[in-house]
Amino acid sequence: MATATEADFRTRLQDWLPKLVLSPSLAAILVFVYGFIAYSIYLSFTDSKMMPSTDWVGWENYGTLWGLSHWHTALVNLAIFASLYIVACTVIGLVLAIFLDQKIRGEGMLRPIYLYPMALSFIVTGTAWKWFLDPGIGLEHTMHLWGWESFSFGWIKDRDMAIYTVVIAAVWQTSGFVMAMFLAGLRGIDNEILKAAQIDGASNWNLYRRIVIPLLRPAFLSAFVILSHLAIKSYDLVIALTGGGPGRATELPATFMYSYTFTRNQMGVGAASAVIMLMTIAAIMVPYLYAELKERER
Repeated sequence: MATATEADFRTRLQDWLPKLVLSPSLAAILVFVYGFIAYSIYLSFTDSKMMPSTDWVGWENYGTLWGLSHWHTALVNLAIFASLYIVACTVIGLVLAIFLDQKIRGEGMLRPIYLYPMALSFIVTGTAWKWFLDPGIGLEHTMHLWGWESFSFGWIKDRDMAIYTVVIAAVWQTSGFVMAMFLAGLRGIDNEILKAAQIDGASNWNLYRRIVIPLLRPAFLSAFVILSHLAIKSYDLVIALTGGGPGRATELPATFMYSYTFTRNQMGVGAASAVIMLMTIAAIMVPYLYAELKERER
C-alpha cells in the first residue's frame, strides 16, 4: 500500500512540477507584458499628459495622432525602411545560404562570420555605423587621407538619404540570421528530389527556380514575419545611428512614440501610436500563427 501511494505521489509531482516551475514566469508575462499592453490601450483613450489620467476622451488621441505631420513622416520612413530592409535581407540571406550549401571549404569559419553581427546589440551596431559613415571621421575622411579627394559619402548628414543609412546598418546586422534560416531550410530538402531532377536534365537555374526556392516557402514566410516585426519596432538602432535626424528625416513610429510620451508629455497620443504599432504587428503575426496551427492539424 505504501509503495502504491508513494508511486502515485511521484506521478502527481512529475505532472505538477513543470507547472510550478513555469508559473512565476507565466505570472510575470501576464503582468508585465499583457497587463501593460492592456494598460497602454486604456491610456490611449484617456487625457493622459505627463502623468496617467482617468479622464476618458474616446478616440480623440487617435484623431490628433493622424492629424500630425510628424506621424505621417514616421509612417513614410517606415514604409521605405521596412520594404528595403525586408527585401535586401531576404535576397542577401538567400544568396549566402545557397553559397554555403555548396559544401565549400571553410564553411565552418564563414557561418560564424556571417552570424556575428546578429550577436551585437542594435545600439552597438548603430554606434559603429555612425562612426563609419560620419564624413569627419569615417569612410569619407579615410578616403581623403588615402588621396581620393573627390570621394563623398555624406548620406548620414543628408535629409533625403539618411533613412538609407539605417537600412544599410540593419541589413548588415540581420542578413546573417536570415542566411541561417534559409540554410536550415536548404539542408532539410530531400536530396533524392534534387537527384531525380538532375537525372531528368534540369539545369541548376531550373533546379533552384522550380524546386528549391518553392520548397523554402516556410523559411521565406518566417523571415518575412521576423523582419517585419523588427522593422516596426526599430528604435535603438535609429537612436544610436541618427537620433531620428537630421531633423525628422529618420523618425520611425517607435521613436515618435517615445518622443511624444516622454519628451513632449503627450502620453495619450504616444499610447495611441503604440497601439497602432501593436495592431500592425498583430496583423502580421496572427495570420502566420493561424497558418502554422492549421498546418500542424493537417
